[in-house]
Amino acid sequence: MASNMPTCFAAVMALMLVSQAFVREANGAGECGKTPIQSAAASLSSCLSAAGNAKAKVSPTCCTKVTALINTAPKCLCAVVLSPLAKKAGIKPAIAITVPKRCNIKNRPVGKKCGSYIIP
Repeated sequence: MASNMPTCFAAVMALMLVSQAFVREANGAGECGKTPIQSAAASLSSCLSAAGNAKAKVSPTCCTKVTALINTAPKCLCAVVLSPLAKKAGIKPAIAITVPKRCNIKNRPVGKKCGSYIIP
């Protein structure tokens, strides 16, 4: 039962992220363009374990989603990482900003600030 706990937690968090995306409306264009930050966060649900644990393996699905987000709205990733929603999901910004490097994304915004963090 204890070994299923991380999987169950990730599923619950993904469900929460998706449900919040449908409940809230976008208030105009922000860091994620016209996409509500909750929707952007929900699209990264496959990254939950990697964003909270530096030793967790980053899934190929997570890397694909992060690459797509960096290509379309690079500032959105930072906005998601620093959002109250991410904090509630147990995401640690200092670890989450390492995901693009852990995915070996070449065009990641190396050296850019994300709050008080620098993207490696």
